[in-house]
Amino acid sequence: MKILVCVKQVPDTNEVKIDPVKGTLIRDGVPSILNPDDANALEAALSYKDDNPDTVVAVITMGPPQSNYMLRECMAMGADEAYLLSDRVFGGADTCATSTTIAAGIKKVEGVDVIFAGRQAIDGDTAQVGPQVAQRLGMPVVTYVQDIKLLESKAIVQRQMEDGYEEIEVKTPCLLTAVKELNEPRYMSIGGIMEAYDKKIIVWNHEDVELSPKDCGLNASPTQVFRSFTPPAKGKGEMFSGSVQEMSTTLIQRLKEKHYL
Repeated sequence: MKILVCVKQVPDTNEVKIDPVKGTLIRDGVPSILNPDDANALEAALSYKDDNPDTVVAVITMGPPQSNYMLRECMAMGADEAYLLSDRVFGGADTCATSTTIAAGIKKVEGVDVIFAGRQAIDGDTAQVGPQVAQRLGMPVVTYVQDIKLLESKAIVQRQMEDGYEEIEVKTPCLLTAVKELNEPRYMSIGGIMEAYDKKIIVWNHEDVELSPKDCGLNASPTQVFRSFTPPAKGKGEMFSGSVQEMSTTLIQRLKEKHYL
């Protein structure tokens, strides 16, 4: 079986700031990490490989050349192959154009039985790319997967819901998006790091995946962001002390002062 995992390099959200003038993310000097949900997706693939050694696990991403560091991390965790879709014409892509490019890359990989992806990326939180990739490839998709059982020609998964889960049986090839409750991602090993730098990362541009520039990046992105901003800081909270009765009395008094009561 060949499993392909869609991964993304994202800025560490603890360090992200927004330019107050341009309204865009300030990425300069911000450390990049493997998207957390994608790490869960990769762990699902690697766990299956642990029990089925003949399995090939590949990772694919679209991004700038420095994304190869994240792909090396994935190989250090245990991935066998890595594909990087990198081209200036891919820049400025929204979810529509991104899914078009990734789907074209997956078609070129060939022989893929199951595709894993994270539920969503922490820098966009749209949760759209995975389902859009599946739609462009003409395969079934199950989102919010919290448990997976892969069989020879099908997958039995638990799809997370607000009040429980639903069990779904889906034929392969299929695309599954993982949530953090699915597993605990493994760490890179020393041996894995050494091996990762002996492996080759395959880089493809728009010509390699047979896409026209008009179908990539900003040219193929109908989404327009009106404004991005950081919410204003909230006022400092007030701590009450004393007995329950005293704190309740003080709270009611404060609420009346603010005309909430």
